[in-house]
Amino acid sequence: MSERVLESSLPEDLNNPLARILGIESSCDETAAAVVENGRVILSSAVASQVDLHAQFGGIFPEVASRQHILSIYPIVDQALKEAHLKLTDLDGIAVTRGPGLPGSLVVGINMAKGLVIGSGLPLLGINHLEGHLYSAWLGEEGQKLGEPPRFPLLALIVSGGHTELILMKDHLTYEWLGGTLDDAAGEAFDKVARLLELGYPGGPAIQEAAAEGNPTRFDFPRAWLDDSYNFSFSGLKTAVLRTVQQLEKQKSSLPKADLAASFQAAVVEVLFKKTIQAAGEYQTSDILVAGGVSANQALRKKFKAQRKYRVHIPPLALCTDNAAMIAGAGCFRYFAGQRDDLEMDAAPSWSIADL
Repeated sequence: MSERVLESSLPEDLNNPLARILGIESSCDETAAAVVENGRVILSSAVASQVDLHAQFGGIFPEVASRQHILSIYPIVDQALKEAHLKLTDLDGIAVTRGPGLPGSLVVGINMAKGLVIGSGLPLLGINHLEGHLYSAWLGEEGQKLGEPPRFPLLALIVSGGHTELILMKDHLTYEWLGGTLDDAAGEAFDKVARLLELGYPGGPAIQEAAAEGNPTRFDFPRAWLDDSYNFSFSGLKTAVLRTVQQLEKQKSSLPKADLAASFQAAVVEVLFKKTIQAAGEYQTSDILVAGGVSANQALRKKFKAQRKYRVHIPPLALCTDNAAMIAGAGCFRYFAGQRDDLEMDAAPSWSIADL
């Protein structure tokens, strides 16, 4: 069992250069490394994408992903350090995604981080991937003016290929889990519907592109409200799209793919938006944070930005999908809080943010 120590408190002034953390991310199909200063400033960020590699399978092939991580991990870490103009001796710690994620993929990143720790003597920081998505909202590029950071307490929606969760973030590193998906995550539903409509992979961008030319009100697909709870369910919506497609095919009608995509997307966006707004009202937060791969969806971003009651934080597109800057950013805050993990730390493929 890995020993985790939390002793220190966060510094009051996060604008001074207190820590530079190297982050490593390999939880799924992106091999990434980045250097972040003080939890806010991105000094470098390098990503090796496997999207084209997995497109032939219509989804992530775990064994292929882990093998590709092995090939990419060293060059990507080297690139991140060079772009930051730093050496290992200039850093204060090494943060790596410990979970959740694909076991084989996680192990590659963790072993790389451990090797660097052994060679440098730097602290090791195991980071929850979902916590990384949250801290992407604090990040900005070096040389650019940093935006105002989110204010606590805030309501966070994490929405990605594997996760759809509502979390009350009371302070740095302090969470209350409000609800999550009971079946398919939103991003998973996007992938499955895109495959059904033969729109390509990954499903999120494919659905968004098709929906841009479609009528979002043509098909009245169901919204699962689940008795006003903060849980989510998208399997019924996915099934409704399937049955509509089957019915149209029986009628020998040409599939109106754009309208189907637009109507499906509208249903997902409405549920995500309304549940988040409801939770923000109940818990009296002034700020909302939306993060994760599906937060790159333009319809979702537009919906949240159009309302005026809450201050909304959505990371730039490059920080929505998996990246290592978010892991380094969360790693900085964990470093400030005194976390130190030992070399016995293992991957945690099912690690819930509720366990933090």
